[in-house]
Amino acid sequence: MNLSPPQPVAIARHRIHPDTRPAYVHLNVADLEQQLRFYQQVIGLQINWRDGQQAGLGVDERDLVRLTQLARGKRYRGVTGIYHYAILFPNRRELARAVGRLFALRWPNYPTDHVMTKTTYLADPEGNEIELYCESPEDGVFGFNERGEFYAVWADGRLSNGREPLDLDALFAHLSPTDRLDTPVPPDTRIGHFHLYVASLPATRHFYHDLLGFDDMGMARSFRMGMVSAGGYHHHIGYNTWQGEGAPPPPSDALGLNHIAFTLPDQPAWDSLLSRIEYLQLPYEQTEAGLMLTDPAQNRVLFKLS
Repeated sequence: MNLSPPQPVAIARHRIHPDTRPAYVHLNVADLEQQLRFYQQVIGLQINWRDGQQAGLGVDERDLVRLTQLARGKRYRGVTGIYHYAILFPNRRELARAVGRLFALRWPNYPTDHVMTKTTYLADPEGNEIELYCESPEDGVFGFNERGEFYAVWADGRLSNGREPLDLDALFAHLSPTDRLDTPVPPDTRIGHFHLYVASLPATRHFYHDLLGFDDMGMARSFRMGMVSAGGYHHHIGYNTWQGEGAPPPPSDALGLNHIAFTLPDQPAWDSLLSRIEYLQLPYEQTEAGLMLTDPAQNRVLFKLS
């Protein structure tokens, strides 16, 4: 069994800059005050700014989560949008602090071992799903094989389903008795990836890989899921059709995803992407924040300069 890190199934001819990274997720919410309390007290983010019914939270004046309160917003089922977004911690110790905070607050969460990452899942007060994780490539690998099947293998060769219970004793061993659980997350915490509900696997792959230039990290049709990334990372965008093939986009008054955002590392990377978009005649909006596009499932994605 190959235990090397997962490699792209295909690299786009017009590859997006490999240092492109997830920046933040923007959510439409029903109760801004409640959500601000959650993201500060439960997750450990800090408020970076607030303007009326909008706010940004994150670390070191860098937003990871943006929120907009929608008057009379509704939550819809069976539509495209966000499945979850993932906050990446720099190491196991900081993940242990984050998970310990959840347990101290008795906030429901589901610690899971994906072999190559250690993680827990939870939902905010309005049902937006969140993953908290750190990388653990020394423990093994996961990915898709040449037949489009998901695999996870421990470093000693044992097979895994990739969804084993996380060993909390081992995780919490990274903390000392004097470590506080109520401190903000460290400044090098960032968004690791997004996972989207889409209407079509092939159409989504075509948009993000063939058109925008993300690496194709594999697709498992039997699992109804695929992954793409910049620079060969295991995934910056996961996408699935678990809401049904051909799932419709949510109405304009929907709570949940407003858009996801990526950071481009420099002006040449920005110019290259803009030239590519204009050459392909892809519809886009150029705003003060960046370039806003819409994928085939009507999920909006923004690209901005770092």
